[in-house]
This record gives sequence, C-alpha cells and structure tokens, in this order.
Amino acid sequence: MKKTDKQNEKVKAETVETAVKPKTEPKIEQAVVGERVQKLLAHAGLGSRREIEGWIREGLIRVNGKEVGLGDRIFPEDEVRVRGRPVNLARKLLAPTRVIIYNKPAGQVVTRKDPEGRETIFKHLPKLAAGRWIAVGRLDINTLGLMILTTNGELANRLMHPSQEVDREYGVRILGEVSDETIMTLKKGVELEDGFAKFTDIVAEEGEGANRWYKVVIMEGRNRIVRRLWESQGLTVSRLQRVRHGPIFLPKGLRTGRHYEMNDGEIKSLFEYANMEPEKGDRGESHRKEVSRVVRKGRGEKRSDRRKETRPGRRR
Repeated sequence: MKKTDKQNEKVKAETVETAVKPKTEPKIEQAVVGERVQKLLAHAGLGSRREIEGWIREGLIRVNGKEVGLGDRIFPEDEVRVRGRPVNLARKLLAPTRVIIYNKPAGQVVTRKDPEGRETIFKHLPKLAAGRWIAVGRLDINTLGLMILTTNGELANRLMHPSQEVDREYGVRILGEVSDETIMTLKKGVELEDGFAKFTDIVAEEGEGANRWYKVVIMEGRNRIVRRLWESQGLTVSRLQRVRHGPIFLPKGLRTGRHYEMNDGEIKSLFEYANMEPEKGDRGESHRKEVSRVVRKGRGEKRSDRRKETRPGRRR
C-alpha cells in the first residue's frame, strides 16, 4: 500500500513538473515575399535608387496596373510600367553589368536633357541595346575629370550613397594665399548652409604663388561641396578636377571627352569593394541567380529549403 502511494506521488510530481515547465514553441519558417520595388528596378538598371524613389513619389511607376509606394515588393514576372511605358523586368535583370570611366571636359553637364540646351555627357557615351547609363554622382559644368557610369543601379547606389563613406579625390587650383590655419580649419570642418562638411586630407602640390594646386579628399558628394568649402574661407577655385572615386582612378592617357570600359576583372574588384556578390562567367550569371532567388521568394519557398539547394558539380 505504501509502495503504491509513493508511485502515485512520483507520477503526480512528474505531472506537475511537466505542467509548469515552459514549452518550447516550434520555429515557424516564414516565406520571404518579393523584393523592394526601388531595389529591384535599380538592379535592373532603370536608374539609381534615389531616382527611382523620386519616380515612385511622383506616381510614375505602376505594377500590375496599380501605383506602387516606397517599400512595396514586386517580382520579376510582374507587369511593370514606368512613365506609362512597359518594362521587361526579367530580361533587364539578366543583362550583364557594364561600367565605363569617362573623362569629362569642362562645359558639359551631367544630365540627359538640359533645358538650356547645353552639351551633356550622355551624347558622348556608347549606345546601349538595353538599359541605360547611370551616373555615379555628378560634376558641375566647370569641373572636369573622372565620371563613373554603370548599367547597374544597385552598384551606382553603393558607390555614391553617403552611408557608404566612399572617398573622392580632387586636384584643385586655388586663387589666393592659403595659410596653415586655413588648411587646419578645412580639415576640422565648417558649417555650410546645408550642413557640416570637411576635407579628410589636404596636400599642397609643388609650386608657389597665387595659383597653387592642392590634392583634397572628401567623403561625400553634395552639390559643389569642394568649391563651397574653399569659398567659405574667402578663396576662389580657379580649376577643379576629380581624379579618384573610391578605388577607381582617372586613367593616365585618357583624353578629355573619351571613355574607357572596365573589363571583367576590374568589374569583379569593384563589386567586391561595394560589398556585392561579383558576377561570374559571362557577367550575367549573378543577375540570373538574383532573378531566380526573387522568383523563389514569390513562390513562397522557405529559407531552409533554399539553403539545401545545390548546383550539380559544385560544393558549398
């Protein structure tokens, strides 16, 4: 009788312990749905993310007959219209990335259509069968030198967005006497009408007199920022040339008004610099992988299912 009572007490104790023990809820795999519209359209080369976000705000983009908003998600197979024109999104996503370096002369503007009828750089670029050239930043009409243009909007965004802190180097000729105090002030930073700005480095080139060359480095690309920094100190920029943007230098021997197209290896290095997956093979493979990935999202596949996928003859 006592043995039975003990067994009952043991069972009761185990039951109570089980009842109060917190249950571990099973993890629910959630399917990821689509890709943000501005990111996918930029990846397809329709424009930079900033441009596309502007089009969305203006109501210029419709997907499957409906106007989209910032952050809405779409798929390559969706019916997309930009400014009323249909876009074959899946086809554009498969196109390989192209990147060119253009040596801009003074007198040209970085815009597709200028209301004042001034000459634009886009008239001097190679024609594209599909997509369009997207400028990585801008140079004002009087500034010459390095311009990077690509057909990949996501790459362009990575290279010019302030959050990426990509440095730009300029050669600048200053009219006036530049003191050590002025250089120190410009490196510490000054408050301009649109916010704080500074040079991260200033190096005086050889030469003396009122017109002297300096090399300056800055981590942003606000409108006329280099000129405005010098002007804040009562100095005039008489000549300005961009010579480097991130890892890309203006090639020696590239004449003004001419361009150089980057090869596969250079594009791969640029993708790595921008923390993007480099394209492989014919430079279209990573685009096809991205399209396939987004299509899988649309089909509702789980993350765990995608991790299990392998390609024949390759190891992960």
